[in-house]
Amino acid sequence: MIRLGLTGSIATGKSTVAKMFGRRGVPIYDADQAVHDLYQSEAVPIVGALFPNTVVNGAIDRRLLGKEVLGNKAKLSELEAAVHPLVHKQMHKFLSQHQDLKEQLVILEIPLLFETKKEYPLDKTAVTFCSDKIQLKRAMARDGMSLEKFEAIKARQMPQDQKRAKADFEVDTGQTLEDTHATVDEIIQTCRSLANG
Repeated sequence: MIRLGLTGSIATGKSTVAKMFGRRGVPIYDADQAVHDLYQSEAVPIVGALFPNTVVNGAIDRRLLGKEVLGNKAKLSELEAAVHPLVHKQMHKFLSQHQDLKEQLVILEIPLLFETKKEYPLDKTAVTFCSDKIQLKRAMARDGMSLEKFEAIKARQMPQDQKRAKADFEVDTGQTLEDTHATVDEIIQTCRSLANG
């Protein structure tokens, strides 16, 4: 089974590309969604102890949490240290299930894959990218996004060219959707060939 890590900077089309893999029957582990689920379940007492003002109706309010940690490295590190072990536990459960099902390829969608320097059990990595102009336009179209927030998020992320240099596969989402679909098909084909290797 090939474990492909999918990453990309904010507004470079990572979620769109993940959905393309999903529509082709490739199982996806979405780290962001895992965190979202944990903020409504087992992470609540842990994160709530660190940031009591973020607990609303028995769940962690992500917007309030963002205000607490964005731009504050110390608080962000505290949060990551508390949540990452829970995310990793879920990830290993996902991998084990699909290994048992004899899947040839699974995707681990991890936004800060290269930045966190955490050890992920990956065989290959893929990165989404687009021009700075397209990235800014897409980001600013999001609800609740401001230029200041965009710059703060971008500051935490490795520059796109560095990510591209580290990845095994690149997905240019600045081209047509048909071209992006074709790239996804090529990656699946290559990975399944490796799995059958």
